[in-house]
Parts: sequence; C-alpha cells; structure tokens
Amino acid sequence: MSNAVDIRTLEGVSEEPVSRQERKQRTRQALLDTALDLLADRPFASLSLREVAKGAGLVPTAFYRHFASMEELGVALVEETTRTLRGMIRSARTDPDTYQGMISASVATLHQFVRANEDHFRFLTRERYGGGPLARAIGVELRMFSGDLAIDLARFATLRSWPTDDLHMLADLIVSVMLTTIVELLEARPGEDPKITGMAEKRLRLILLGVPHWKTR
Repeated sequence: MSNAVDIRTLEGVSEEPVSRQERKQRTRQALLDTALDLLADRPFASLSLREVAKGAGLVPTAFYRHFASMEELGVALVEETTRTLRGMIRSARTDPDTYQGMISASVATLHQFVRANEDHFRFLTRERYGGGPLARAIGVELRMFSGDLAIDLARFATLRSWPTDDLHMLADLIVSVMLTTIVELLEARPGEDPKITGMAEKRLRLILLGVPHWKTR
C-alpha cells in the first residue's frame, strides 16, 4: 500500500509520468488495502469512512471520488477476492482430464491462495452471514463460482448427459467442501495444513464417487 510517486532513472531523468487514471487506481487500491488491514480482527460494520481515508492518506471527502459509500468499498473487497479465486481455480482445472487430477489441482490452488490472502478470507467468512449488501455480494460471487464449476464439470464424458440443474447441484456440493476447507485453514494450528488439504481431497472424492450411479428422478 503505497502512494503514487515519480520514478526516476539513475541519470535523474523522469520516466513516463503516471497517468491520472493510474493514480486514481492506486489510490482506490490504497483504500481497499487500508480497509482490509483494519478488518484484521473486527467486523466491517465497525469500520468508519474517516479512519479508512486517514489510513490511506486522504481527507474524508476524497473517499467519494473512488467509492459512493462504505458498502460499495466492502463489495469491492468481496469481488477482489472471489473473482481472483475463480480465475485461479478455473486455470487449475484447465488441463486435468480426470476427476482426481481436477481435485488435486483445485485443492492445491485453493490452499496456496488462502495462505497468500488470509486477511481477505477472514473478511469473507466473517461477513458471509452478516446480512446486508456484503452478504448478498458474497452470495452472488459464490453462485458465479459454482456456475463456472458446473460448466467445467460438463466437459467430463460421464457428466455430458446430466441436466443443468444436476450439474449445478454437484457444483454446489463441491463449493461447500471448499468453503469448509477455507475455514479450517484459517483456524488451523501450525503443521495442520497437509491434514486439512488431504481431508478436502477425500471429501471431494467421496462426492464424485456417486457420480456414475446418479439418476435424476
């Protein structure tokens, strides 16, 4: 989280100036980063616009150049985390041609991303059932995540004939396991990660064992 600065070469000649749009994006990101730092051990509802702006080095009125409200900032934090996660998980599922390959790649990617972004995930798990705009935004993102997964699942030969509703049901089950795994990782004691990721793979395998035998009634 740093303010925009002029970068100079060793010869003292300025490089191409940072554009107005780039400065605006950096300031916006500074507000998001400041809010996330302040949310390390407190709910979003306790956060004030004034303290977020101060932490980012802005006067309170400057906040409104980037967000219409604190709720809008909170929704942006939700989107920042879940959309990146959706992209990473989807890339992990691109190459594997078997369920096991997809499971292993997805769990490994999830583990890596949670450990690299623990503050984001503590915020998400804390706010998921808090009600209001943030909880709704988290719900929307999770449904989009599940929808992406349902599309990917449809490429497996045994699932190509499945109705859309059944594919989404299977995707929802998988997403539920991944959310449980996220919470367990956040609450883990040192050295417990292999056990948690191993259990996540087992849970996913158990779900997928029923795939060949499933029939819609």
